[in-house]
Amino acid sequence: METIPELKRIIMVDDHQIFIDGLKSMLIKERNWVICGEFNTAEDALKEIPLLKPDLVITDISMPGMSGVELTRKLKNEFPEIKVLVLSMHNEREIISEILLSEAEGYVLKNSGKKDFISAIHNILNGDTYFSSEVLKIMTDRVRKQARQEEVTAQLTDREMEIINLIVREFTTSEIAEKLFISPRTVDSHRKNILVKTNSKTIVGLMKYAFRNGLVT
Repeated sequence: METIPELKRIIMVDDHQIFIDGLKSMLIKERNWVICGEFNTAEDALKEIPLLKPDLVITDISMPGMSGVELTRKLKNEFPEIKVLVLSMHNEREIISEILLSEAEGYVLKNSGKKDFISAIHNILNGDTYFSSEVLKIMTDRVRKQARQEEVTAQLTDREMEIINLIVREFTTSEIAEKLFISPRTVDSHRKNILVKTNSKTIVGLMKYAFRNGLVT
C-alpha cells in the first residue's frame, strides 16, 4: 500500500486579515501542506504554537506589540525545528540584516508574485532557504560595498589613521601637527590623501566614514 505523505503544517501571522485571506486563496490548491492557524499578533501565535506544532511560520515584520523579528528570535530559541518565512514590504538593508541575524529561513517582499511565494514555501519545507531576488540584490550590494570600504581602509597608513582619530576629536591642523611632531603642511598633505582614499568630499563626510567603518578608537 502506498504511503500517503504527511501534510506540512503552516501558520500565518499578520495584523492585516485581508492579507492572510489573500495568501490562503493562493495556497488553496496546494496539496502538500495545510494552514493550521492564523493570527493577527505574534503574542497570540506564540501561545498556540506548542499545541499546533507547525512546520513553518509565515510572519509579517511590522505588527502591533511584538514584531516579526522578535517572534522569529523567540521561535529559533524555543522551537529551533520550526522554519520561518518572513513576508514584508520593508526592503531596507538594516531590516534585512536583522532578519538574517534572527536566522529566518526566508524573506520575500509582499509585492512579489505568487510564483515567488510558492517557491519560498517549497524550498523552506524541503530544508533549503529562500530569499527573493530583490532581497538578494540588496544583500549582494551591501557585501560589495563593505568589501570596497574594507579595501579603502586597508590602504590607510598608521599615520593617516592617527590623523583621522584626531580630526574626529576636533583637533585643529596646528594641534595635530604639535601632537604628532610634524609640520602643519604635512598634516594638510595627509588630510588631502585621506579625503581621496576614503572618497570623502568634506571633513564632515570623513567623520561619517570613520564612524561608519569603525576607524575611531
